Amino acid sequence: MDDIIRKLIRKYKTSCPFEIARGLGIQIRYIDLGKTTKGLYYRKLRRRFIVIHNELPAEWQRFVCAHELGHDQLHKGINRFFLEEHSYFAPGKLERQANGFAIMLLTAGTVMHPEETLENYCKRTGIPHEMQVFIQP
Repeated sequence: MDDIIRKLIRKYKTSCPFEIARGLGIQIRYIDLGKTTKGLYYRKLRRRFIVIHNELPAEWQRFVCAHELGHDQLHKGINRFFLEEHSYFAPGKLERQANGFAIMLLTAGTVMHPEETLENYCKRTGIPHEMQVFIQP
């Protein structure tokens, strides 16, 4: 996973998931996905899509884009939904991997300061508070 992220950042000269997705030709859409779905990734007729719930705060939209980009890079050919009710405490293997990808991408090039709390690190790097359980200090 580290290698994939490093190559993406080097190629697109950014760790912004939106810019990387556009560079990869992934179309990003914003729609109302209801109360429990934050985003989804799917392929249709060789076209790739990331759909993000349009009522999420910007911090969550960024995380969801990175998460769904993780599905694109790690789980080729599998359509996935990012479900709020299953993503925090007992996510399946693919969801844990996509969360790890998102965190690694969004924190690339940053380190946790010696006296910094995990909560402050998440704020500084734009990781939603609920996702800090997936950060490995």
